[in-house]
Amino acid sequence: MEPDSRILSVKASWTLPSDWSAYPRRGVVVLATATAVLNGAVTADGQYLTPRTAVAVVSGAALLAGPRLPWFAAPLTAVVATGLWGWPMLSLLLVALFDLAACRRIAMAVGSCAVVLAVNSVAPETISLWRPQQYGPVLFMLLAVVGGLWMGNRRRLVRALNAQVEHLRIERELREETARVAERSRIAAEMHDVLAHRLSLIALHTGVLSTRASTLPPPVAERLTLLRTASTEALADLRDVLGALHERGHTTADSPPSPVLRDVHELVEQAREAGQQVELQVSGGAEQAPASHRLALYRLVQEGLTNARKHAAGAPVRIRLDYGGPATVVEIINGAGERAGHGTPSGFGLVGLAERVRTLGGDLHAGPHGVGSWRLAARIPRPAPTAQNGSRP
Repeated sequence: MEPDSRILSVKASWTLPSDWSAYPRRGVVVLATATAVLNGAVTADGQYLTPRTAVAVVSGAALLAGPRLPWFAAPLTAVVATGLWGWPMLSLLLVALFDLAACRRIAMAVGSCAVVLAVNSVAPETISLWRPQQYGPVLFMLLAVVGGLWMGNRRRLVRALNAQVEHLRIERELREETARVAERSRIAAEMHDVLAHRLSLIALHTGVLSTRASTLPPPVAERLTLLRTASTEALADLRDVLGALHERGHTTADSPPSPVLRDVHELVEQAREAGQQVELQVSGGAEQAPASHRLALYRLVQEGLTNARKHAAGAPVRIRLDYGGPATVVEIINGAGERAGHGTPSGFGLVGLAERVRTLGGDLHAGPHGVGSWRLAARIPRPAPTAQNGSRP
């Protein structure tokens, strides 16, 4: 499997909503606010309608508002509340410190702790942060800052992974589309070669017959001239429309041979000369299949042999071709072999072949076959024969 495919496969496990902590955080803020109100009432002899209760509610509301207020609003109210009324408001300060650390505002978090501890050092003993445990509040503040740093880093990691997965998904779709377009261009170029060859033969033979027009009946000579003109114009139109699809100057040693109705037997012989164990079984004659089917089978066999060399070196390959019947069928099966140590599979050759077979109205199947084997098979139905009537009414 490709590296980008492995990353795509874990997308579900890493993907989290951007506001995944919104609902738990709201619950924590409401709980911290309620705790501050209750603690404030305890230190005020059970009275709830006091300034500290109002400040606790305002601070909790600022924490709940979050991004709808300036970023410093919630920490400022929590610092004021905790500095003036001490430990009863500590829960609100811890939430504010957690948020600051998660947003990488470490200096602001440390400064808030220092201000609160300095202001509260002169507070009455009943609400002082320094009693009864002198360093207890400091430890809680430190834990809140460390927890915020961890959570912030985790959020940023999840966002980065999601962005990477999305980038890989888009890149893979573009590469697949590029492979499909390239295969369509290859099909058009191959058909250009085949049709140009046949049209040129028609033009050549009609031209030869036109030189003997004096010995032919006038209607036949006239039809020959018309046929020669039509074939020449068709050949010119074909070159204009499809000739630009040939990629001139880009042929390399790894480029496949000219696809003009090449025989599959040549591919098999070349593979055997390269050391592959290939068994070929052919049913029917190649001339029974349309030219587009023969071109498709050539590309399928070529891709199957190439994949076997890349991913199952030394494995035997069995090829079955069936030109007869209502459909043209090809099946390529290779066993398990030693994986080649060079080359990285692109995975897009099959995408182009699937586009080619789909264009011809067929089906392509590629996947594991038994234990350690791989099967590439395609079935391309024959076009319905066109009814021809040689007589005129």
